[in-house]
Amino acid sequence: MTYWAQLLHFYQPPTQTHEILHKVAEESYRPLIEVIRQHPNARLAVNIQGVLTEQLLEHGLGDVVLGLKELAEKGQVEFVGSAKFHPILPLIPLAEREKSIAENARTNGRAFGSAWKPRGFFPPEMCYSAGITPAIHAAGHEWVILSGVACPEDWPINVVYRMPSNSSAIAVLFRDDVRSNRVSFRETDPQRFVEDLRKVGGSEEAYVVTAMDAETYGHHIRDWEKEFLGATFALLAHHKAHGGSNVRMALPSDLLTLFPAGPTIEPFPSSWSTSRDDIAAQNPYPLWKSPGNRLHELQWEYVDHCLDLVAIARRYATTAPARKFSSIAQEKLQPALHSCQFWWASRRPMWDVSMVHRGFVLLNEVVVYASKSIREGSASEAVKRNAAWRLAAANEARMEIERELIWSEGG
Repeated sequence: MTYWAQLLHFYQPPTQTHEILHKVAEESYRPLIEVIRQHPNARLAVNIQGVLTEQLLEHGLGDVVLGLKELAEKGQVEFVGSAKFHPILPLIPLAEREKSIAENARTNGRAFGSAWKPRGFFPPEMCYSAGITPAIHAAGHEWVILSGVACPEDWPINVVYRMPSNSSAIAVLFRDDVRSNRVSFRETDPQRFVEDLRKVGGSEEAYVVTAMDAETYGHHIRDWEKEFLGATFALLAHHKAHGGSNVRMALPSDLLTLFPAGPTIEPFPSSWSTSRDDIAAQNPYPLWKSPGNRLHELQWEYVDHCLDLVAIARRYATTAPARKFSSIAQEKLQPALHSCQFWWASRRPMWDVSMVHRGFVLLNEVVVYASKSIREGSASEAVKRNAAWRLAAANEARMEIERELIWSEGG
């Protein structure tokens, strides 16, 4: 018997337009929900970022939220936790990491009610480092899903590895990158996919985990939710009805009880877009912070200025105006850290000037409001002078970023 556990990742950036959001909901989210409804045997995990949950509710697309909630209440879907605005968790400070995880839980808890009870956790872009595990574990999650490229030991098909977390351990499920990508790039079909799963464990019980963007279905590949996902659900139901099924769908959390705990390991820092060559080159997050990418360097330099100015503003916000502007800066910081602006600057091969700049505008707002708060606060003249130097450095980085965008080829 091979157990197939799959996860779908629902996400749109905080800078997404109303038109694109509606297009994705119509092409992907609604058809996906309908396909799962039509197949009661379907079992899968859903990661939906809190930012998308809010967008759906605010843009008249609440039926998507309600549909996912109903599927979770029926036991067909299990929600997993994440970070609200889709930041690259290894690249942001612990305090912002913890805040983003907590805000995601609050947002989705309000929207999904009692159906929101995540046991697992999806790090945005599956970006992992050992430093993010304690915050995930402390938030109550029992397992984390990572890219297969992060696995440092023999490939697990009949045990579930653990990884260290504080003084304890947390389970880790590794995505089968090859099988996931075959689905994502339409390099398989239901019959071949199921036959391939049948062979995984031979005569023994085994499991396979796949994961991909939900938008793969219907938005990136038209009708793929019916041609692949729905057809695969139907094929498995047919096999079961005729006594010939040795592939069964399972929720990822089920794997923790179906299979014994394996040894404790330390996964490689990586993402689901990282190759073995990237790991060897110590470039674990190539699409978001790649050595030699000048724009990435400038973007993260600017993020550092944001973080320092926000910290100073918070510390000296003792007057009403200072508190007001400090609060605005802190509120804007979380969405400003979303991953897409760095992804679109990667040139691997993604490159889009407007998306990079749209994200940068959010960071720039953080700098402006934090600087205004410091100006209005009770900091000493020496502190204000140092903050002004920091602002000047941020402005220099801003001009360099703009030069990179203006004089770049294409985009």
